[in-house]
Amino acid sequence: MLKRKYGNRADWKRIEQRKYAQTYLHTKEFQGYITLLNTVKVKEPLITQYGDRDVCIVDNGYMWLQHFHLEKNHSVTSMFDANGEIVQWYIDICLENGVEDGVPWMDDLYLDIVVLPSGEIFLLDEDDLEQAYKSGTISKEKYDLALNEVKEIMSQLDNDEFRLMTLGQEHKRMLENELK
Repeated sequence: MLKRKYGNRADWKRIEQRKYAQTYLHTKEFQGYITLLNTVKVKEPLITQYGDRDVCIVDNGYMWLQHFHLEKNHSVTSMFDANGEIVQWYIDICLENGVEDGVPWMDDLYLDIVVLPSGEIFLLDEDDLEQAYKSGTISKEKYDLALNEVKEIMSQLDNDEFRLMTLGQEHKRMLENELK
C-alpha cells in the first residue's frame, strides 16, 4: 500500500500554528499545483541527518514549498528556514500526483532524493523500495517506474537541468501573499 501525502500536511501534529496557500500553474516549465506551508509555531524542531551532517528541516517560521507536477512521477519540496534561505530540496518519487477535495496529493513510491545547498546529493530508501517489491506490495512495473524516475532526475541534477530547484524562490514569492 502506497502512502498518500497531502500538500497541506493537515495531519502533522508537530505544527501548532500554520499558514497555508496553494495555486495551480500551467507554464512552460511546470504544470500542476504548488503549495506553501508556513510552520509558524512547532512543538519542537525536526532535525535529520545526512552522513555526518545534522540539518534542521522544520522549526518556527520555516516554509515548505511543494510542487505537485501532474505530468511527472515526482514531487519536489523546497524547504526554507525562517530567514528564507534554502535548507534542502527533497524529491519524492511517486506513482502519481493528484487532487482530492481541492488539496494536492502524491502517492509516495519509496525512493527520495535530497539535494543540499552545498550540492551534495543523497538517494534515500532504496531498501524500502526493494522490500516493497520483494514482498509483493508493489509490482515490477511500479518498481521499474521508481528506478527510471530516479535515473532521469539524477541525470538532470548532474547536468544542472532540474528546473524545479531554480523555480522555488519565484514560486514561493507567488504564494507568500496568499498565506492564511
